[in-house]
Amino acid sequence: MEPILEIRDVSFGYSDTLILDKINFTINSGEVFCILGPNGCGKTTLLDCILGWLKPCAGKIMLKGKDVGNLSARQIARHLAYVPQMHEKTFPYLVQDIVLMGRASYLKPFAAPSREDVAIAQKALQKVGIAHLWDRHYTQLSGGEGQLVMVARALAQNSPVIIMDEPTAHLDYQNELVILETVVELVKQTGLSILMATHVPNHCYYFENQGIKTRAALIKNKSIMALGSPSEVLSEKNLEGLYNIEASIVNCVINGGEKVKQVIPIRTLKEA
Repeated sequence: MEPILEIRDVSFGYSDTLILDKINFTINSGEVFCILGPNGCGKTTLLDCILGWLKPCAGKIMLKGKDVGNLSARQIARHLAYVPQMHEKTFPYLVQDIVLMGRASYLKPFAAPSREDVAIAQKALQKVGIAHLWDRHYTQLSGGEGQLVMVARALAQNSPVIIMDEPTAHLDYQNELVILETVVELVKQTGLSILMATHVPNHCYYFENQGIKTRAALIKNKSIMALGSPSEVLSEKNLEGLYNIEASIVNCVINGGEKVKQVIPIRTLKEA
């Protein structure tokens, strides 16, 4: 089966500074793919290339067999939705207006959303459990509620892949878990594919612990240093090489027999 998204030898840089060097991976239907790496390693840059906002200096990004570089913004939006790590609430739109923006790629210029578009937006809010916020002003929402609205907007695009750039970065502990639980339910119920950049290795283990097909790519020094399932690549040795820390991988038994894995950070290490 052809992958939904394929990254082939993608490189990107500014002037004489190379940011990414020959990145390769694929994403299939119903999969969570996590990208981890230290600050400045190029995670967001890679996502921007995939979304068509930046043009790689080498390699190709294939979306259902088509080169993203040859697709219009409207065509890309029908296949890739985006959830940012932070969204500025600069104007008091209603929540319904924000979510309906996810239907933009299906509307003709200057056209108003149809009844079908409104129904899709309402269903998207229901899927993430915040249908009651339909008539609320977006500027009045908490951080967690606002991020769920962003997820609902992405769902309203009806795209097979949702790209998330550190979606829990500014959330408290409960709302972080709400976002992760929402991702799990969406993947299980709809077969969506999720591409997520994250700073938290335990996010990868959380998805794997929930029985979802999960892979992780560890990026450092411009390239992928390890790629595979969380259990395969999130080793103590790899975490030391990626973040220069000492960490321990522990296996826990909870709820009367359920086995889960977690990363416990212990200390930073001195640079060699």
